[in-house]
Parts: sequence; structure tokens; C-alpha cells
Amino acid sequence: MKNNEVRHNLLSGVAQIGCFMGLGSPNVAELLTRAGLDWLVIETEHNNLDIAQIEHILMAVQGSGAMPIVRVASSQQVYIQRALDVGAMGVLVPMVRSVAEAEAIVAATRFPPEGRRSFGPLRASHYSLDNKDYLRRANDHILVALIVETREMLDNLEDIAAVPGVDVLFLGPFDLCLSLGLDPLQLPLPEVDAVLERMLEVGRKTGKAVGYAADSPEGLRALQAQGVTFVSYGQDYGLLLRAIREGVEAFGNAPALD
Repeated sequence: MKNNEVRHNLLSGVAQIGCFMGLGSPNVAELLTRAGLDWLVIETEHNNLDIAQIEHILMAVQGSGAMPIVRVASSQQVYIQRALDVGAMGVLVPMVRSVAEAEAIVAATRFPPEGRRSFGPLRASHYSLDNKDYLRRANDHILVALIVETREMLDNLEDIAAVPGVDVLFLGPFDLCLSLGLDPLQLPLPEVDAVLERMLEVGRKTGKAVGYAADSPEGLRALQAQGVTFVSYGQDYGLLLRAIREGVEAFGNAPALD
């Protein structure tokens, strides 16, 4: 089994950069990971990707050095297990609300006796060729990241962060705003900035990494200066859209040809 260097580095306090992928293209995934990212989150909560498409994206990422993480549709064990069985090296789980849910998420990523993951990794163990190695090492190399985006998680943040096996707390600002009765279209908001500061404090106390997204090089540097170590450089469609809009704007502002 491949070593999860991202998990190792994050737990050692070393910042890692990645990107969220919503377009569902194996080609885009291959391009992004070959560009030097440490990790890539494959979105499955808010798009129509099925498990076969996820598998194809994971195949495209293989060999790049980047750690593939799947943002699962929910905390149900079936979503977590299937993502790991086809080769994901971690899961990002939305809408977490309680300590019990966080414990169940970790258990779904661990083989007994540490958890309750069923054995059948197929592609993850190279179609049974590496069953022994995968079974022995997987529990130490699967990254577990939880999205902070519900009022209930905020109420239980310290206790959830203390759950063994939780590696990353990632701030989800849009759903958090909706949960708190704020308008996400008005971001940045001081209330969300305060949540990030609280997450960083909790992360320092519990030894867990904290994640957030930036959409500019300046934003990346600002997050690192704050202590954010699981740093997302936007989304694939956002990066593409900004590049296209800059070109269209430059074209529109260009002097007319004689």
C-alpha cells in the first residue's frame, strides 16, 4: 500500500496544498495532480458521479504523488467503504454533527479490531495481489477529514476534534453560513473568520490539522500565516472560470484594431 505522506505531513504540522475537483474529468484530475498538488478532493456530494467514474479519476491520479481524497455524499458507511475500496487514500465527510457520528466515520475507515470496515478493497489492494500489505497498513494510512459546516458541530467542536482518528477539520463556509442564518453571498464575514480562529485553537490543542480554501496566491499565503495547513487552492471549475474571465475581460478592454 502507498504511504499517505499527506496524512503524515499534516500530523507533523507540515502544510499541504490541494484542490477540490467538481468537474468529474479524469483528464482534469491528471493535469491538476501532475501540476504539483499534494492532494486532490474528488467531489461526490454535489454532483452526479457514480462509483465507476470515481474509480476512473483515481486511476488518472495514480502515480502522480498526490493523495486522492473523496468527498463522500454522507457519513454512511457504504459511501466511505466504497470510496476506499476503489483506491481513495482518504475521505472528506460533510454535515457532521456529533461525537458519535465522528466516531462512526473513523470506524468505517478502519479494519477490526480498530473499526468496522469490511474487507474487500479490490482495486485498492491491486485486485488481491497486495491483500496482506493493505490489511496490515491501511488503518495507518487513511486520512479522515470532517467539514465544519453545521451549528451542531460548532457546539461539539472540541469533543469531535478529540476523537482519535480524526485528522483534519475543514471549514465549509457556505453551509456554515446557512446553518447560522447568515448570507453566504456576503462572505467574507466576521462570524466565519471567528470560527476559523476557534478551529485553529482547537487544532493546536488536539494536534489536528485545520483546512480552508483560498482563491488567490495572496490568500494562500495569508492562510499559511494563520496556521492553516490543509490548504485548498479553490476548485477546478473556479480556476478555469477565473482564467477564462480574465482573458475575456482583457479582450474586451483591448484597443480596437484599425
